[in-house]
Formats: sequence, structure tokens, C-alpha cells
Amino acid sequence: MRRRFITLDVFTRERFAGNPLGMVFDAEGLDTQAMQTLAREFNYSETVFITPPQAAGHRAAMRIFTPSSELPFAGHPTVGAAVGLARAAGDKTVSFVIEEKIGPVACDVRLHGADSGFAEFKLPQLPQEAGDLPDAATLAAGLSLDGTDIDVQAFPPSRWSAGVPFAMVAVRSLDAAGRAKPNGEAFTKAFGVGGPAKAYVICEETAEAGHQLHVRMFAPGIGIAEDPATGGALAAFAGLYVAHKRPTDGVHKLAIEQGYEMGRPSVLHLTLDVAGGVLRSASIGGDAVVVTEGVIEA
Repeated sequence: MRRRFITLDVFTRERFAGNPLGMVFDAEGLDTQAMQTLAREFNYSETVFITPPQAAGHRAAMRIFTPSSELPFAGHPTVGAAVGLARAAGDKTVSFVIEEKIGPVACDVRLHGADSGFAEFKLPQLPQEAGDLPDAATLAAGLSLDGTDIDVQAFPPSRWSAGVPFAMVAVRSLDAAGRAKPNGEAFTKAFGVGGPAKAYVICEETAEAGHQLHVRMFAPGIGIAEDPATGGALAAFAGLYVAHKRPTDGVHKLAIEQGYEMGRPSVLHLTLDVAGGVLRSASIGGDAVVVTEGVIEA
């Protein structure tokens, strides 16, 4: 059966930057194995499959696959799919709900033109701490770094989850961030407790003025050597940020850069709503642009 698809570059307004996403429409009749096979064929960090929603008033249901497994929730697929769904319906400015495995996700979309737009979604699940990490020397070895590269003062190494758990470790400089790379079994030892090893590397030194953080994300255990932009990790990081930085009550906006070492610069926008010293809600937003469009036999 011929099924429509598009690909988008997400968390960028420029084609061939950001994080690529495959988006297959009319996915009714595809079982889990077929979706996983198509995700491997696209070979992007994630591919999404769109089906009719179960609840009246929702825009669509969506399943998310990496090249090796299914995810209950992810940020760049949500942003890209929201822009893709608004574009398909001809909606210039619209709010709707996408049903994901984690639950309903509320999205706001504003199209820039025929093939690009900005989407923002409210986190369907607030982040929670999900466990400790090993000592700094073990973390450094896992990332092919020296122990002195790890910055436990900026953010304490820890594991957080807003639906998908990520191990988070801060480094002292852009130089250290640039040198970071998974180091075989040492990476698994450092970051693989409780599931496939995933490391979110955070740096307070940025490549561009106006950005607050520079990050990288490695997840070779789920088929992602490195990700150009990781909304799910940023959603989890929101919990660590509020717990450690203790921002004042009110709304705080952060711009996070990622993908620079890969030649795919991305900018993710994180909005935090803090009340009584507690994270009450958060949202993630970014741009997306359509790159290809066609049909696939599946």
C-alpha cells in the first residue's frame, strides 16, 4: 500500500540542519514490526507514524520509533509532527492534541509559510529524578574525558526522566564537550544502569551569544550514535535545572544549542513555570522545515 510521508529538519529554520525526522501518514494497518522496519529504512534518530486519534477532539495518534526500538515520548518528533499535521490541514495557527504512548500531548503551532513553522508542546509528564550516577572518574572514562573535565558544581551528575530516562553530566568547557564521545564498555558501565546507555552532556559555555546551554546526547544502545537535538532529554533536564539552580518563581525561558559538533546546529526553546520553588509546568518549542515529500510502499 502506498503511504504518504514527509521528512522534516526539526529545531531549525534551515534545511540540512537540526534533527531529521521521518513522518509517515496513513499508518493504519502497519503493525509494530512493520513500523520498526520502516524506521530502520529511514534511519533517522526517530520516525513517527500517524493514525486517527482514539479520543474525539484530538488531532492524531502517533507512535515513535528509533532505528532499534519504540519510544513512549520524544521532543523532536512531537515538534516536527505538530508542524507536519498543521501543514497537512492548512492550519496557519492552531492548537491541538497528539496522542502518544505517554499520553495526550498539547501542541501549539504557528506556520511560517508553506513548508515551515514553529511548534511548542507542554510536557505531558513533569520530570522526576530517576537515580544516581557513578563517580566523576567513571563518567569521564565513559565519555573519553579526564576526570577534571567533569563539572559537578554546575549540575550534579544524576539521572532524570520525563517519560524517558537520561543520565546527565556537566562538563567544564566547550573544549571538553567537543572531545566527549562514547568509550565502548566504559560508556555502558557509566551510563547503562537501568536500561540502554544514554548520556546527556551539558555545558554552560555556549558557541553562540544568547544561548544559555550547549548540550550533546549519545545513545548508541538504541541506535543513535549522537543526536542533533533531543527534546526528551531536555524535558528531563528541566527537573535537574530547577532542582539545582533554584530559579525564582515565575516564567523562565532558556535557549539550548545542540548538534554543533555534528554540523547540524539546532536550537531548542525551554519554558519553565516555577511557583513556590517547584516546577509547575514546562514546555519545549522549536522550528521545523519540510525537506522531502513522497510516498512509500508499506
